[in-house]
Amino acid sequence: MKIVSLTVLAALLALSASAHAQSPTTGTLLVDDFSRSDGLTALGTQWRNFTDQVMGGISTQQVTRETIAGRPALRLRGDVRLENNGGFVMVRADLAPAGRPLDAGDYKGVRITARGNGETYYVHLRTTSLLFPWQFYAAPFQTTDEWQTIDLPFADFAPESTRARFNPRRLTSIAVVGMKKAFQADVAVARLEFYR
Repeated sequence: MKIVSLTVLAALLALSASAHAQSPTTGTLLVDDFSRSDGLTALGTQWRNFTDQVMGGISTQQVTRETIAGRPALRLRGDVRLENNGGFVMVRADLAPAGRPLDAGDYKGVRITARGNGETYYVHLRTTSLLFPWQFYAAPFQTTDEWQTIDLPFADFAPESTRARFNPRRLTSIAVVGMKKAFQADVAVARLEFYR
């Protein structure tokens, strides 16, 4: 009788989740469509929420799963404040279990289906090259009060606090963020994927 190690089992589960998430008809790699009842992403990871309180800020947020205009979605609301060098609310998910990198090198960018309160929000990507929490690559997207699907090419992701070159073959996490100014955040995401 063979005993399968936890590492091997985790790798098999990750491979299975990745194969399940990839759509052969559309050529996309699904991160989440918020349809799973267990709250996990399509890649088998969890969403976690953070605010600038981790660094002394005073921004507050609420993250909920809701059905909005007929679509299951993840909704991020919050009061973004700039005091104490703060200024962000965020919901983030690892792109592979145990923090291993995801290879999205065969894709062109991130596709997000979102709606909000007319404000600008950001998608953040992190790679294995980044060591500190304040390092990331960010691309903005504008919301309206209707669902819209927006393509964010990898070329649009600007580095923040790093000179490391962006490498889509070494992605570790993805986040939706309200930041850079004091405002009331309210954004919902119905689908997040990498597109070819």
